[in-house]
Amino acid sequence: MTSPSDGLLPVNDTHRRIIHVDMDAFYASVEMRDNPTLKNKALVIGQDARKNHGHGVVATANYVARKYGVHSAMPSIKAIRLVPADKLVFLRPDFTKYRAVSAEIHEMMHEITDSVQSIALDEAYLDVTENKLGSTSAVELAIGLQTRIREEEGLNCSFGATYNKFLAKMGSEYAKPFGRTVILPEEARAFLARQKIKKFHGIGPKTQERLHQMGIYTGRGLQRIHVRELIKHFNRMGYLMAEHANGIDLSRVVPDDEHNRKSIGIERTYEPCIYNEQTALTNLRNYAASLEEKLQERNFFANTVVLKIRNNDFVTVTKRRKLPHATHNATEIYQAARELFGPLANSFLNDGIRLLGVTATDFSEADFEDVGLDLFSD
Repeated sequence: MTSPSDGLLPVNDTHRRIIHVDMDAFYASVEMRDNPTLKNKALVIGQDARKNHGHGVVATANYVARKYGVHSAMPSIKAIRLVPADKLVFLRPDFTKYRAVSAEIHEMMHEITDSVQSIALDEAYLDVTENKLGSTSAVELAIGLQTRIREEEGLNCSFGATYNKFLAKMGSEYAKPFGRTVILPEEARAFLARQKIKKFHGIGPKTQERLHQMGIYTGRGLQRIHVRELIKHFNRMGYLMAEHANGIDLSRVVPDDEHNRKSIGIERTYEPCIYNEQTALTNLRNYAASLEEKLQERNFFANTVVLKIRNNDFVTVTKRRKLPHATHNATEIYQAARELFGPLANSFLNDGIRLLGVTATDFSEADFEDVGLDLFSD
C-alpha cells in the first residue's frame, strides 16, 4: 500500500549507496580502550557533581551506565542517584584525545570516498555510489570499515547502509552497539512502518505529542494519513514527515570541504561565565540577527541550526535541529536555537556557560523557495 498523497510526494531515488557510521559511546569507549579496568564500571564522561557542589552535566556514558538510565546532557547529580556508588565512575572529557582518534577514523573513511559528511566527532555519512575501491556493495564497504575501526582503533561502531541519508541514520541507530543494518528499497516502507515516532530523527517531543493526539504512534500511522492532512497540521514539516515515512530523502551527502564552506557560525567565550537564562537567550537572539544578515548577504537559506554550549568545566555539547523549511529569518533561527538550549539550560547555567554559539548550515540557494510552494496552499 502506498501513502495517500495524490502524487504530491516526489519520485523516490533509490540508485544511491549511502552509509551512516555512528561510533558506539565514543568518548567512553576511547577511555575504556585506554583503561580496560573501566569496562565493567558505569562510566560517565563529565563532571562529578559530588565534587562540584552538585553541579555538572553528562557528556556521554558507556552502555553499563545507560542500562541504569544515564544519558547525555543529563545533570550529573541525577546520574549519581541512578547508579550504585560502587559501580559509578566519572571522568573529565579529553577532547584533544577524542579529536585525534576521530581524525584517524575519518582518514579511513576518506580512503573509501571523498564524499564524507561529518556530523560530529563520532558520526558521518558516506556516499559510496562511486568510490575509490571500485566496489558496488555498500554493505561490503561498511563491514570493511567497521572491522578496520575495531581492529586498528579498538573501538566499535554501528552502521546503516541503504539508499538515502534519512534511512541510513535510522539504520545505524536500530541495532546498537556494533550494529549492522541494511535497508533495501523494497524493504524501506515496511521497516519504517514498524518504527515508533520517537525514532524518526527530526520529530521532537512536542511534535510527537501532537502526532499522538492524532492517533499516530508509528511510521505506519504516518504512511496511512494523507499528506495534505500532515501539511495542514505541520506545514512543511508535515510534508517532510510524509517523505521520510515513505522512505524518501533526496538530500545529498555534502562533502566536508564543501560543507565547511557552507556553514556560518557565531560563537563567543564569556568571562565571567553566564549564569542567567535571560542573558543567554538575549545572546542567542543577537546571534540569530547577525546570522540573518550574513545569510542574506550570501543569498543562502539554512536548513539546519546548530547550538554549541560549553560550561565552566569545559564540558561541551553540540545539538542540531533540522528546520521545517529553509530560511534566513532571524526569528526562526532564534526559535530553533532556543528549543535546543531549553533542555540544557538548567545544568549548564548552574555550572556557568563559558561558551555559547549558533551555526546556520545545510544551505539552499535562494531559488529553493520557488519550488513547489503550491503544494502547501489549500
